[in-house]
Amino acid sequence: MKGQPEMLRQIQGKLTRGDRLDRQEALFLLTEDDLLAVGRLADAIRRRKHPHNRVTFVVDRNVNYTNVCESQCRFCAFYRKPGAPDAYLLSCDEIYAKVQELVEHGGTQLLMQGGLHPELKIDWFESLFRELKTRFPQVQIHSLSPAEVIHVARLSGIGMQDCLRRLQAAGLDSVPGGGAEVLVDEVRQEISPNKIGWRDWASVMEAAHALGMRTTATMMFGSKERPEDIVEHLFRVRQIQAETGGFTAFIPWTFQPDNTELGGETASGIDYLKVLALSRIVLDNVANIQASWVTQGAMMAQVALFFGANDLGGTMLEENVVAAAGCSFRMSRDEVVELARGAGFIPAKRNTRYEILEEY
Repeated sequence: MKGQPEMLRQIQGKLTRGDRLDRQEALFLLTEDDLLAVGRLADAIRRRKHPHNRVTFVVDRNVNYTNVCESQCRFCAFYRKPGAPDAYLLSCDEIYAKVQELVEHGGTQLLMQGGLHPELKIDWFESLFRELKTRFPQVQIHSLSPAEVIHVARLSGIGMQDCLRRLQAAGLDSVPGGGAEVLVDEVRQEISPNKIGWRDWASVMEAAHALGMRTTATMMFGSKERPEDIVEHLFRVRQIQAETGGFTAFIPWTFQPDNTELGGETASGIDYLKVLALSRIVLDNVANIQASWVTQGAMMAQVALFFGANDLGGTMLEENVVAAAGCSFRMSRDEVVELARGAGFIPAKRNTRYEILEEY
């Protein structure tokens, strides 16, 4: 395309000076430039931000406490309607047993997410979180997506901010960025018409940050969005971070279409690496970019370490949501360590706050 070298030089110059890209430049990198050129830009930024050559991970478990969900998103293969024969709600004792196993494996993070259950009010979560903190004080409760927080607040007849304050007092430490999908309401209406809009997602994150809770931000792409929507998502995350500084990491992953109402094709590895690299380039105020081996597999996650990612997420003793769509990659702690080491990096176990616990 005519003007492509000039645009690339302009972008390289801005990044070298530490200037931010605008939406037009970001869209250019996503749609017009070649993958390796974008990857080199992202890798240079990763090296500047993380000169220690360290790749981090957390030992965690994803406990999906229920698959009953009123949202019934078209892209989700995990949810069940209330009363379905395979609908479930874990008992508190079952959850305690899962966290006990996590602790026995040296785990420090509990990622607890489920559906929007029609009967679980805030007192259920308060009681559960208090008991978890009593039994397992070393475990960070990194749980409940913004959609779950808003659902619990509405069901309990309280405001969202009050809901967050009460959950924090009961033991909620931080909030994962699940349910972001693409932060453009036109896309959300097509793939998850019953879920909260993008401003509600942002409001929960902003409220959590105001309470001193750190959170992550995510993006699920490859369904019905346009390249412009991916760019808008990144710029909205960047703006929230500029105002609050509360995001510890950004995690993009691809839509998994199997067994879903939405269906379609899986985004390619090239698409994944391009979006990951663009995330590192645009989100200059977010410290960490996470590679999603859960959806991409170990080898693609290893490649992602040269396209802007510096973190491999959690070892995940358990994961059910993505697995319901037929994607069942698994890695042990030793495998994660070897993946990072094999790519020439120093593997390091961290906690949810990205504090280093141990290098390997």
